[in-house]
Parts: sequence; structure tokens; C-alpha cells
Amino acid sequence: MFWKFDLHTTSHIDTLLEKEDVTLTEVMDEDDVLQECKAQNHKLVDFLLRPQCMEDLVTFITQEPSTDVEEKVKYKYPNISCELLTSDVSQINDRLGEDEKLLMKLYGFLQNEPPLNPLLASFFSKVLSILIGRKPEQIVDFLRKQEDFVDLMIKHIGTSAIMDLLLRMLTCIEPQQLRQDVLNWLNEEKVIQRLVDMVQSSQDEDRHSNASQSLCEIIRLSRDQMFQVQGCSEPDPLLATLEKQETVEQLLSNIFDKEKNESAIVSVIQILLTLFETRRPAFEGHMECAPGMSHPSFSVNHSILEAVRPRLKDFHQLLLEPPKKNVMKTTWGVLDPPVGNTRLNVVRLVASLLQSNTQSINTELINLNTLGVILDMYFKYIWNNFLHIQVEICTAMILAMPPAPTDIQPDTEQEHARESILIKHLFQKCQFIQRIIDAWSSNEKEQAEGGRRRGYMGHLTRIANSIVHNCDKGPNGPQIQQLISNLSAEDREKWEAFISGQLADTNKRNTVDLVNTHHIHSSSDDEVDFKDSGFHQDSSLQQAFSDYQMQQMTSNFIEQFGFNDEEFADQDDVANIALFEARCNEKIQQFEDAGSDEEDIWDQKDVTFAPEAQRRPSSGSTDSEESTDSEEEDVKRDPFEASNPSTDDRMEVDTGLSKISIHHSKHRTIPNGCVEVLPGTSCHFSYHPQDCDGWLSPSEASSSSTSPKDCGTPKAEEETTCSEQRSITETVINGSMKETVSLTVDAKTETAVFKRFANHIHTKMTLQTCAK
Repeated sequence: MFWKFDLHTTSHIDTLLEKEDVTLTEVMDEDDVLQECKAQNHKLVDFLLRPQCMEDLVTFITQEPSTDVEEKVKYKYPNISCELLTSDVSQINDRLGEDEKLLMKLYGFLQNEPPLNPLLASFFSKVLSILIGRKPEQIVDFLRKQEDFVDLMIKHIGTSAIMDLLLRMLTCIEPQQLRQDVLNWLNEEKVIQRLVDMVQSSQDEDRHSNASQSLCEIIRLSRDQMFQVQGCSEPDPLLATLEKQETVEQLLSNIFDKEKNESAIVSVIQILLTLFETRRPAFEGHMECAPGMSHPSFSVNHSILEAVRPRLKDFHQLLLEPPKKNVMKTTWGVLDPPVGNTRLNVVRLVASLLQSNTQSINTELINLNTLGVILDMYFKYIWNNFLHIQVEICTAMILAMPPAPTDIQPDTEQEHARESILIKHLFQKCQFIQRIIDAWSSNEKEQAEGGRRRGYMGHLTRIANSIVHNCDKGPNGPQIQQLISNLSAEDREKWEAFISGQLADTNKRNTVDLVNTHHIHSSSDDEVDFKDSGFHQDSSLQQAFSDYQMQQMTSNFIEQFGFNDEEFADQDDVANIALFEARCNEKIQQFEDAGSDEEDIWDQKDVTFAPEAQRRPSSGSTDSEESTDSEEEDVKRDPFEASNPSTDDRMEVDTGLSKISIHHSKHRTIPNGCVEVLPGTSCHFSYHPQDCDGWLSPSEASSSSTSPKDCGTPKAEEETTCSEQRSITETVINGSMKETVSLTVDAKTETAVFKRFANHIHTKMTLQTCAK
């Protein structure tokens, strides 16, 4: 047992704390100080709760370490102090959260000039975050008293740990009313407007990124909160401020009315994309809105679209003249200019605007020919799959969306009379069909000349399939068919030939038939037909699997699972078994007949066997043991190759009612399972019936073929009175022929003679007798 060997290590902290002059650093040097603190060691917790110790712990995480300290241990004590203060010990949380002097010392870290030490900032954020979660009322009350708190948070928003702390205030405050009070307080402090001001060219990239990420998270968290708290009647003030038209206009003004900065542009587009998200709630268990019903988080606020529409021309201009980028050399070639992050995000913004399916936005995009510019980029940058997937999304939405609702058309107008202006623009102005055919032909020409397949071909295949699908089954099918029919005769013929030829061939190659059971042929030479087998079909297997899933896991589950044997029974089983046995017999007979022309190695030969010097005691070995040895030996060497003459072996010839056991040194095994002794072999024969446990005397052996009897225990030295000669007749295998052999035994000379027809084989044999 573990405690038997006294392997339990005791902490030295208790012993250390008994010293009167022990210091905090000495305690923090102990390896198990964190484990003991989390285990709420009373002596350790009482020591840490001392006013001076608590003050020193806060000092460690808020003040820069001395420059004289070695670098590898420079942040040792600040790290341990942070872990002790965030070990979630209630006494430490109470002391730190209720002592205003300690809170002021902690808050003083924010009053440092930027940039903050990122490691110390993470310690500060972690300590204050756990206090917000454990002591929300006290901490919120303390922070609201600090007039410069929001200013300092915005000032240090470039530090990621401070951004995390701001988001923690929106997520870790549990009482709903207290959280609503915090949101109202932050909204009154204009935290949204201040974050928006951080996203402009005059600020650095860290502020752009963190301010943008903060605003995006506020949008997502606020929308999720609307689902989680169904009974809350008050809207989220921060989200409402963000969705205001003037807020979005301020964002766009920051990037277009001042110097163009790629980091600021991308950050603003990220905020707009988050505002355009028609996303479902992030938590489980929420039911979707009923058909015909809308929810604020599923639709885009109209004020956002109105703020973006006048700036579409500026976004369009970014596609034509992006921020200056250096020439990029790639393995494919030189990109001058490359696509760049700005233009890629503008295309993503266009895809989100198209998803809103707003008439004013669609009209503005058509007037600017933004879709044409995007298609030009698609076919120019053939290896930029980030761009290709966004263009595919745009075209797929245009083809599949119903026409956008308009204020001009009355509600009573028939649905079929409305047409999509985007589809018309795509097929006529952008020459969508012609560009697909031309790009496909150009790619095939390059491949025929040894070039590589263009990188956009996979997306182009799906775009072409989308046209075919929506032409047949989409809501805009009649309009697409009409536009294709309005093409010139040459273009229409090319398109029809393309979809029936190249596109169909590509789709066929891309289609993988995972299971095909109709063309399976047996590899057996017998060509057995398995079509009529009695196995269950797919429906039965599926039902069995369904039953398996519904079963309860009981103790006898394994024995109960599966098919019963009777389910696989076939009325032709008997006939099948008979057919199988007949085929096996044919194979065996063919093998036996094949060796009939071989020379009989026993013909006209006399072999004399000398008796062994010593008799080997027999213990009645079984057939299985002996046959196994013979089979293994047969596999390892040629069946006609004699074994090593120096090796003494043993084998048995089974004749049905009896056995002839042979101790031999050279033999061969016939494929039928019989054994032939080769010429010049020294052997010792022992004869006994299968129903006998001992060895028979010659007199007993002579009658064993008709009436086997029990034998006594073999006795090596006991003499048995027998007649001078006894004769035994048995059928044995010689070569490939079955022969009747007569065994004549002379008890006096202890010799035995085998006789077969006119030929004689003389051998000497030592007989082991047993008492009657």
C-alpha cells in the first residue's frame, strides 16, 4: 500500500511558517506553495492574509521588476503572486475585494503610460477579472467611482490584456440587473464612440485590431444575450449605439475621408461584416423563428445599409486602386499588384451586401459594375482560392435568390412578373456565359500544350453547375432560360455543347461511386454463383443496426445481439453441402490419379531393417500429435526428399482398427496422409489396435482385427508364451496403390515378415509384448 512505505511527502511550508522572521519570498520559493494555497492550508492562508503580505503580492504584479534581477527569474515572483491571488480562495477574494487601499494600488497599474508591460498587464487583468466574477457589486461600485476608468481602458486598448478585461466586464457579471447597469454606464461614457475613434489611420495597427475585435465581440455578445434573456425588455444600449446610422457613417469616414490605411480599412470592414451577420444563436436548445416571423438578429438593420450605400463607390474604387502594395514574386509568377487583404475583404463585403437582397444596394452595384470588376479579378488571379470562393458565393446567391422587393412595385403584382436585375446584369453586361466558355477552352488549350490546370477550374465547374441547376429548378429558372435563349446562335450552341460535353464529362469524373455491387465477379476458378445466396439484403442489415442502437446495455447484451442462426438457413443447404463434398472428392481423386504413372519405388526391392539397440518406451501417443509432426515436415521440404538419416523419428500408420507404430530414421509422407518407409531404413515396428492402451503380443495381434481386447500394462522383461508363428492380414498403402499385406511373426526368433502377393519384403522386428 502507498502509506506502508511512507512515500507521502509532507510540505515544508508548515515548518517554515513556524519561524518568526519568515518572509513572503521565502514562502514563495517553496515548490508546493500553490498547491498548499489551493488546498487552503490554514497556516499559509493566514500568513498571506497579513496586510503586508497582501500589499507585497499586489506590488509584485503592478510594478516593473528590478533590472538587476536575472532575466530568467525576473518574473518569478510576479507570476507566483498572480497565481496566489487568483487561486480562488474565498478569504483572499474577500480581503482583496473589500480593501479599498489594495484596490487602489491594483488600479494604479492602469495609470502608467502606454505601452504597458504585456506580461504584467495579463497579471493585472487576470486578478481584476476574478474579482469581477466573485465580487461583482463591490468591484463595479469601485470602478464607477474612478472617473478616468473608461479613458484609461481606451488609452490602453492596444494591449490585448486590457481588451480582454473590457470584454470580461460584459460577460462575467451574473446578476442581470447589475449587467444592465454596467451596459448603461459604459454607454453613457461613450465607450462605443471612443472605440470607433481608435479605428483610423492616425492610430497604430494594434489599436486598429483590438478596437475592431472589441466592437465585433460586443455585437455578438449582445445579440446572443437577446436570446438567452427572453424576459428582458430593455434593449442592449451598446448594440443600439453601434447599429445607429451615424456610428456606421463615422466608421466609414475614418477610412475614406483621411489617408488610406490598409489596417484601418480591413478593421472597419470586419466590423461591417459582423453587423451584416444574420446569425443564429450560439447556444443550444433555441428554436428557430416561425415561418414569416423575423428576429432582430436574423435581419440586417436598415440604418446600416443606408449608411453603407453612399460609400459603395469608395469600396468600388478600392477594387480598382487598392492601397499600394509591393510587387510579389511567387512560384507561379510575378503579381503586380497582388490581390491584397483590402480587396479580398471588399469582395467579402460585397457578398454580404448581396445576401441582404436590398433593391437600393443591388442597383448601386449594377450602376458601378462592381460585379464585372470582381469577375475580372477572378479570371486574372488564377491561384487565389480565397478570392475564388468569395466570387462563387456571390454568383450562387445571385442565381438562387428571388428578386429583391421594391417599393415601386405594388404588393398585388404577381411573383412571376418580377425579374432579378442582378441576373440580367450578370448575363448581359458581364457576359457570364461567354466568359465561362472562354476560360474553359483556354484552360484546355494550355493543358494540351503541357501547362498546368488553372487554379480556379474547380470553382468554375461549380459555378457552371449552379447555372444549370437554377435554370432547371431555381426560382429564377424562367428568367435564366430566357437570357440563354437571347444569346447569339453561336454562343448558345457553344453553351449547349459545353454542358452536354465538357461539363458532363467533368462531373462524371468528379462523381465517385462509393459502393457498386452490380459488377462483382468471383475470382474463384469454379465460378460459383453467389447471386442466390440467402444473406440479408441492405434493408435487413439496416433494420438490425437500428435494433442494435435501440437495445439497452444489459449484462447479456452481447449474447443477445446479432442474427439468429436460423435466419441464415437455406432450404438448399443439404444440396450445397453434398455439392461441396463432391467437389472435394474430385480434387482428391485427380491428385491420386496424377501419380499413377510414377515409378513404384518399392517394386522388386528387398529391404532389411535392423533392430534398434535399445527399445524406446511407448506411452500411447495420439494420432493428432503424430499427424501434426508429419504435416509440418511435409510443408517444410519436398515430399520425395528423405529426412536426415541421422535423425531418429516416429510415425504411425492408422489402419482403422489398429495402428502400426514405426520408429524410423528415413521415410516420406504421401499426400494422402500415409507414410512409406524408404529403402535402407532402420525401423522398429509396434502393432496395436486403437482400442488398446498397451502393446499386443503376436497371438493377441492375430485376433485383434476381429475382436479387440483390453491389454495390460506393458512389461519389458516379462516373457509371454506364444505359438511359434502368428499371421495378421491388413490393408496398407504402398505408393499409390492399396495392397493386402500379410504379417507373419516368429515368436522364437522375434522376426516378422511382410508379404504382398508374389513379392516379399523381409525385415527384422523387435516386438514389445504385454501380459494377457
